[in-house]
Amino acid sequence: MTAQNEAAPLSGDERSELDRLRAEVATLRAAGHRPRRPGRGRRWGRTTAAVLLIVLGCALAPVSVVSVWANSMVEDTDRYVDTVAPLAEDPAIQQAVTDNITREIFKYIDVKGITTQALAALGERGTLPPNLATQLQSLAGPIASGVENFTEGQVSSVVHSDTFAQAWETANRAAHEQLVAALTGESSGAVAVDNNTVSVNLGPLVDIVKQRLVAAGLEIAARIPAVNTSFVVYQSDDIRKVQNGVDLLKTLGTWMPFVCLVLLGLGVFIARDHRLAFIGAGLGVAFAALLVAIALQVARAIYLDSVPTDVLPADAAAVMYDNLVRFLREAVRAGILLGLVVAAGAFLTGPSVTARAIRRVLAAGIAWPRRGLDRLGLRMERLTGWVAGHATLLRGIAVALAFLILMLVTYKTPALVAWLTVGVLGAMLVIQFFATRTTQQEAT
Repeated sequence: MTAQNEAAPLSGDERSELDRLRAEVATLRAAGHRPRRPGRGRRWGRTTAAVLLIVLGCALAPVSVVSVWANSMVEDTDRYVDTVAPLAEDPAIQQAVTDNITREIFKYIDVKGITTQALAALGERGTLPPNLATQLQSLAGPIASGVENFTEGQVSSVVHSDTFAQAWETANRAAHEQLVAALTGESSGAVAVDNNTVSVNLGPLVDIVKQRLVAAGLEIAARIPAVNTSFVVYQSDDIRKVQNGVDLLKTLGTWMPFVCLVLLGLGVFIARDHRLAFIGAGLGVAFAALLVAIALQVARAIYLDSVPTDVLPADAAAVMYDNLVRFLREAVRAGILLGLVVAAGAFLTGPSVTARAIRRVLAAGIAWPRRGLDRLGLRMERLTGWVAGHATLLRGIAVALAFLILMLVTYKTPALVAWLTVGVLGAMLVIQFFATRTTQQEAT
């Protein structure tokens, strides 16, 4: 071995520095200390902050959905009328209204008493044989029952007619301001809160029935005075709690959706793995909306147990509750579907084996018709090159437009989310179609 291959001896300073470094390494090993990776604590802090923001945004999502629904019921008259209008055609509600009006009418008409008096007066005139006059008294009950059945039939015909449906919608539209007053504790007018009960005045319908009875020959119906009979819309011992929360919900309904979006957006933005953050946010929103759906079912059972059957029949109470919260249920279903769609979209764009396999299958399926167009002579090299170079931007625009439409539509429904999802998927397929390079194009 030559001198050129031998290592040059260390100088005194170099030997001292080497000894110092060896001593330092030995000290660190003895203390069991491992060198700290630069920025590790900062990354953990960033991840923690992202998780907290996403969890808080998901936790506030149910409050946002409920507050928007409550705000729409208070502020949007058309929305409220759309909620209660179908009740006029529900058999359970129609029967409950018929029974209510019939009972109110017979508070002022003692059919059996009047019939008994009339038959007694007829027997006392002496124009009938004694036996026949006595037998007439036994007809008082059947005659009174017939009059009552006739009256109930007239009431039922009114309630099942378009007149009732129109009167119901008109009355509820006019009464919306009073309902708002009732929910805020300032009850007056056609809708009022009394003894933890929200009720609607049916007095105008009694007048319509009165006119029909008189026209049908039942003159005693003219004795019915102007009455303000009420039909219970909602009854619960917790109505005062509802009143106390309405003002808060009105405020939350305006700002809470934006607060949730900001929290979720910030959480996704500062997360180290944006795709994983999107998946977590989507699943979190879907889970939160599912909890609201479960809470609605629990609230339904509690409500039905709290309503006395003499105030509102159980079937009518169930229909009333289901109609009042049906738009809220639609919003909840839309939230579940939207969360799952966001999570699925983020997953399918990821690096997992499943996601890559699905993308390969889709790419192969799209490439087949492109090759067919090339064989037909429809070459689109310039368009393909431009779309391929801007594919990421175009996909982002498609998603942003769908999100903008979703935000601009006040009331979210599962159908809206589904159609927007179909639209985004269609846009993605079109972009991929024009961005796909065929073998012929690659060769040119």
